[in-house]
Amino acid sequence: MHEPLIGVTTYLEPAARWGVWELPAAVLPSAYPRLVQRSGGLAALLPPDAPARAAAVVARLDGLVIAGGADVDPGLYGAERDFRTGPPAHERDAWELALLAAAMEAGTPVLGICRGMQLLNVALGGTLTQHLDGHTGPFGKAGVLGEHPVAPVPGTLYASLVPGVASVPTYHHQAVERLAPGLVVSAHAADGTVEAVELPGARWVLGVQWHPEMGDDLCVMRALVEAARTGAETARPAAHRV
Repeated sequence: MHEPLIGVTTYLEPAARWGVWELPAAVLPSAYPRLVQRSGGLAALLPPDAPARAAAVVARLDGLVIAGGADVDPGLYGAERDFRTGPPAHERDAWELALLAAAMEAGTPVLGICRGMQLLNVALGGTLTQHLDGHTGPFGKAGVLGEHPVAPVPGTLYASLVPGVASVPTYHHQAVERLAPGLVVSAHAADGTVEAVELPGARWVLGVQWHPEMGDDLCVMRALVEAARTGAETARPAAHRV
């Protein structure tokens, strides 16, 4: 069976430590590639690169994951920076916006996780709430994920994957404010926060506000991998299919 190649974007950090080394590094929590692998895909890490190279990269992928990370630069959606918004990651913003554009142009399946969902909304013309409370971990414990229920919107792609209310691992302080044209909301938190968005139609494009890589539920990533497998098998010449 064909194992689709799933690209996952990474952080670009000025310094990271391992062994005796402290150097600039492209890094990503190992939970992301492991989730791809557990879901039947092959994981390839995509550190920030020149945006002009995005189409060539996407052409070699069967699916794309825009991972969580730094706050999206509010300048990209015409807003002034809130004092609670984190430092910008300009290289990553530019690279991931180019990857999203290339993937949607090519019809490559896309999954946005946390920041990835927020960037998807911005890429298509939406805006973000720069700070909200109650969606990180336990009070006073930085770097510890919380958990809350999300409810699917009937009739959406997400609802077809997870038809009932599910408790999900979460850690974010930004969210969709104005929904981008063309996107639909496919899940909400109890307080009304948009927890999933998708692009209806033939293209498989889904964003989730939580962190599936930090939980045990494979439904969302398996669906991406299956969409990537289907697309790859359709695109490959019959003589080369396995």
